[in-house]
Amino acid sequence: MKLSINETSKMECKIEGQEEQLFSSHSERTNGKHPQIVNGLNRSPKKIPLGEQPRAVRRQAFMVILANMGVISTGLALAIPTVSLRQLTSELEPVYLNSTQASWFASINTLSSPLGGLLSGLLLDKIGRKRTLYVLNLLAITAWSLLATPSSTSTEAFYWQLFISRFIIGIVMGLASAPSGVYAAEISLPKLRGCLILGTSISVALGITILYSIGYFIRDNFRLIALICCCYQITALLCVLPLPESPSWLLSKKRVEEAMVSLNYFRGLDKSPRIKHPEVLEEFNILQKSLHLRDGERKPSFLTCLKLPEVHKPLLILMGLFAFQQLSGIFVVIVYAVQISSDAGVSMDPFMCAVLIGMARLVTTCPMGYVLEKWGRRRAGIISTFGMTVSMFLLAGHGWLEVLQSVSYLPVIAIVSFIVLSTLGLYTLPFFMISELFPQKVRGPASGLTVAVGMFFAFLCIKMYPDLKSSIGLNNAFIFFGAMSFLSMTFIYWILPETRRRTLLEIEERFRTGKPKKGPVEVEMQEVFVR
Repeated sequence: MKLSINETSKMECKIEGQEEQLFSSHSERTNGKHPQIVNGLNRSPKKIPLGEQPRAVRRQAFMVILANMGVISTGLALAIPTVSLRQLTSELEPVYLNSTQASWFASINTLSSPLGGLLSGLLLDKIGRKRTLYVLNLLAITAWSLLATPSSTSTEAFYWQLFISRFIIGIVMGLASAPSGVYAAEISLPKLRGCLILGTSISVALGITILYSIGYFIRDNFRLIALICCCYQITALLCVLPLPESPSWLLSKKRVEEAMVSLNYFRGLDKSPRIKHPEVLEEFNILQKSLHLRDGERKPSFLTCLKLPEVHKPLLILMGLFAFQQLSGIFVVIVYAVQISSDAGVSMDPFMCAVLIGMARLVTTCPMGYVLEKWGRRRAGIISTFGMTVSMFLLAGHGWLEVLQSVSYLPVIAIVSFIVLSTLGLYTLPFFMISELFPQKVRGPASGLTVAVGMFFAFLCIKMYPDLKSSIGLNNAFIFFGAMSFLSMTFIYWILPETRRRTLLEIEERFRTGKPKKGPVEVEMQEVFVR
């Protein structure tokens, strides 16, 4: 049906009149203020926060990389026994270690590591994040220097200098556990925080891989390897020089202008003792208020809090998880990678197998934040421990069953699979869940106590592995680690709570009452570090 020009004109006038009437009535309801009409097709894109824009992200990422240069020493320290024990225990050398001394050399660092953790907590508050990194690198330089220059004539002097070196590097390992992570958390916005914090774990895995690779090319010269590590540590010390101090710590020490300069820098602005940008000013004011509230709090003693179910329940759960982590042989494989590869009948060069182990851990560590958020903690832990169980049983079976012995590369596949699967769950979960399970009021001392227990079990396992292998045999040792992995799986299934997409308050309430809060809550994954 066609309309005449007059009819069309009348309809347009009628529609315009209705639109004016609707607009007029809406203006009256809004006190004459014209509403903002947004066209869905022309809607402006969501504004990116200043701290997430490219210039700010580059600054944050670069400074976190520099801060983590010293953390690589943790990976170097964990891996040095793998590439040096063959020479250190060789009777062809003028001075050498017996089996007992060698086990102390491999394990003493895990016994001194909790001391470094306690020292880290004190230094971070007293002297700041940047100066704590100075202390970390200076101690590491001392440790590597001692390892590079032991006596070549006196066995006793040789052993004690190596022992002291490893004890100091253990303190460095504990000291390195927090500063760069705290620094990353304090200079970034929540959206980037998880990626930047993961840099600490990646640095440890990278250090292990680097030293395995050095050991592949430089064999039977642990002094040269230690000297290379010492030179690297000097470089890491120099990398701390350009780091701006954390604005949070500066503000906590009433150094307001320096805090403003630091915050301006990390938000991509010029270094200025005045904040002019409203978004940064709002962030600064929120930070200032939170510090005032924290200073005004009166916290109960840790011993008093231990009586509360929301404290002692997660404490026992995480101590159990750390114990199973070590009893399953994760650190044993890292420390004795070359020796285990050789004893297991790996057909390839055991040093190359160690390099593959290091690369597997490094590659697997990178996406762990995504994996734990996608799968959940329990599912990741169950898949991880089940795969570890199968890997260890396959290693044991290769030594017993002719059918499996015909597969020459089975030991390599089993060892690398064990490392990959452990990284996907049991190796990562205990450290990750410390930040989730403990209430804020006890997170500092509870985390320190839990890690200390975990490192004590690491010491026992690394120290006793040579004796375990001698007393029950290599294949039975693999069966033991497989059995512990299976028990870990049952522990995770029956005991470990799921924390994915639950707020810290919901988790605390569950431990307090034994009942989950009804209704799903969507929240972003959080990493909390205690200052």
